[in-house]
Amino acid sequence: MNAALLWFCHWSTLGVCAALKLPQIAALLAARSARGLSLPSLLLELAGFLVFLRYQCYYDYPLLTYLEYPILIAQDVILLLCVFHFNGNVKQAAPYFAVFVSSWFVLTLQKWIIDLAMNLCTLISAASKFAQLQCLWKTRDSGAVSVLTWSLASYTCATRIVTTLMTTNDLTILIRFVIMLALNIWVTTTILHYRKKTIGKTE
Repeated sequence: MNAALLWFCHWSTLGVCAALKLPQIAALLAARSARGLSLPSLLLELAGFLVFLRYQCYYDYPLLTYLEYPILIAQDVILLLCVFHFNGNVKQAAPYFAVFVSSWFVLTLQKWIIDLAMNLCTLISAASKFAQLQCLWKTRDSGAVSVLTWSLASYTCATRIVTTLMTTNDLTILIRFVIMLALNIWVTTTILHYRKKTIGKTE
């Protein structure tokens, strides 16, 4: 029973993450605008993903517990390029990507660096969610923000709580996923709230 549950959580998470950002990318391309989408939120999210992936690799955790992160990072890079494109400043993406690439190597120069970064990772990821919430509150428009992407993100956090409890039982990672689950649900409900308001105005 436990093995079957673990298998389902691992592979459903990977399946969902393989397409997690695609609805958001599609919504962005359809709107041809980045309105309602927070650039700081995306940058912070990418930083959080990078640190989390590096931490898991450093401590040699089971591959299936973090295999979705390279996929998420690749999708976030595409999403960021789309945002920079629609904001008319694609060239400004280069310094950010240079920092992210160099950080990959800096993080594991010393054990205390990666441990500190992981402890800060939850704050970084939480900040990314609050940045998106702040953007939604400010614009009062969920415009190009995909509710499906945020709903799927909530699901993957829930499944990763289960897999963490059943495998590594790492408290730092567990706390991160619980907080991310709560914040993802909050963002999802906020998107739906403003989506309903927008629909009401057009009727």
